[in-house]
Amino acid sequence: MKSTGLMGGFQATNENHDPAPGPAPEGMVWIPGGEFSMGAGDPPDMDDVGMNATKDSRPVHRVYVDSFWMDQTDVTNKQFAKFVRATGYVTGAERKPRGEDFPTVSPQNLVEGSVVFAPPDHPVPLNDDLQWWTYKKGADWRHPLGPQSNLRGKENYPVVQVAYEDAMAYAKWAGKRLPTEAEWEFAARGGQAGKIFVWGDEFRPKGKWMANTFQGHFPDTDRGDDGYVGIAPVAQFPTNPYGLYDMAGNVWQWTSDWYRPDYYPQLASVGGVAHNPQGPESSYDPSEPGQPKKVQRGGSFLCTDQYCSRYIVGTRGKGEVSTGTNHLGFRCVRDARGGGNRLVTS
Repeated sequence: MKSTGLMGGFQATNENHDPAPGPAPEGMVWIPGGEFSMGAGDPPDMDDVGMNATKDSRPVHRVYVDSFWMDQTDVTNKQFAKFVRATGYVTGAERKPRGEDFPTVSPQNLVEGSVVFAPPDHPVPLNDDLQWWTYKKGADWRHPLGPQSNLRGKENYPVVQVAYEDAMAYAKWAGKRLPTEAEWEFAARGGQAGKIFVWGDEFRPKGKWMANTFQGHFPDTDRGDDGYVGIAPVAQFPTNPYGLYDMAGNVWQWTSDWYRPDYYPQLASVGGVAHNPQGPESSYDPSEPGQPKKVQRGGSFLCTDQYCSRYIVGTRGKGEVSTGTNHLGFRCVRDARGGGNRLVTS
């Protein structure tokens, strides 16, 4: 058990005591599993801009997850390139969009590409994210910012511009799977209950930067006070108590759960402890009801208390399954006894 002085419905975490079943697979760490309080409370200095999206992270509720192995870092460009060389896999961003999937888009606009953060050169209202996101022709995992960009010298950066199906394909090839949302949060909390961040309750303990986030005026000016303007290589900041890097900031991470804003109230209404929850059976986002979305976790280098504070542990993100961005990656898990196919999700 860890943590004292708990507030906001959080109770102590009860970790399993079973030892790891053997040596760690390469690049993975042992997550003991157990029972914990899942969700997000109201952090200090909450404001309607930074935290209004966390209503879907409540109420805090009790969850149990089995033990598992987890990648210590996000999957890197080097690792993803090895997968592509071995399989010939072509990501969604590298394929021409189908007209039947986008009936309102003119044929000349159906081109290979993906979504890229393109900061304006001046302050803009924060109620329209199209002010800083654009669909860029030729953007893909090899060219994360568009055709003029490349991966030279960035082998150890997290792979981005990967849609959900791309992450699933890599995980299957690697003999792993994507984590459930509950597994992801258990691992991120590192046995600590009710903390605001994966490292504790202070954003910068003793003045030290603990994650790659946004400093400056969002979205037009990223000063890079933490050492990085934009994305950073993996493992540049301290680990959490389980030895995991970058469970907050840098890039968002896919999970296997469908997204619904009412899922936590559904679990809480049943009472007791939810065992290995797999997420809802289908997706629903009232802001885009026709778009199937999966849960994303961890926040990214674009997170800031001016707009999106979802580097706060317990908060949730969401993403349409066929869409990647240059601030979205993933990491994998493996079941305790080996193999990654306990969960079958689509």
